Amino acid sequence: MCPFVGGSRGRGTRAGSAGQNGGMSRALLIVDVQNDFTEGGALGVAGGTEVARGIARLLARHPHRYRLVVASRDWHDPDGDNGGHFATDSPPDFVTSWPVHCVAGTPGAEYHPELPTAAIDVHVRKGQGIPAYSAYEGTADDGRDLSRVFDDAGIRRIDVVGIATDHCVRASALDAVRDGREVRVLSDLVAGVDAAASERALAELRAAGAVIAGSEE
Repeated sequence: MCPFVGGSRGRGTRAGSAGQNGGMSRALLIVDVQNDFTEGGALGVAGGTEVARGIARLLARHPHRYRLVVASRDWHDPDGDNGGHFATDSPPDFVTSWPVHCVAGTPGAEYHPELPTAAIDVHVRKGQGIPAYSAYEGTADDGRDLSRVFDDAGIRRIDVVGIATDHCVRASALDAVRDGREVRVLSDLVAGVDAAASERALAELRAAGAVIAGSEE
């Protein structure tokens, strides 16, 4: 099935997207809005639930804004330490090692229940046995990497939202810039672990060429 034609959002082929976006089609990249990264999860981030709700509002208000909606998830192996990503023999340092989280097939790895999963065209899984922060390190269900997914859909412009600003959002948005896309990070639809680190991440993204904007801009 071609992921950018039809879909469950009632947008038909979404052929109007290119014209509305200055001749270039736009995608929404939702990064890791999962139960373990929202309040009450193994690595819960304050504001994560509101990010899920905000994304739902965005897609409800602007059903024709995006030709393609892609969502990534951590999907770690249940056995082993996933390349040192899980702290199994010592306390986590919360830099390169972390508590066990987002294990494949567990409730913590599922999307937050308020994220409108029917709106997602392409699902990307990452971190299967290895550390992975950027959505570009994952693959879609059909095996394509994210660059190929965007190329196949004719995507040049990407809005990035999700969790966490200072980790996976940062890494994903930087890789999207390196991939030659025009990138906006929607600052009202991200949540970070650390406020200062999140501000540094946004500054780094701006310096790399990304635009930091609100979801209604």
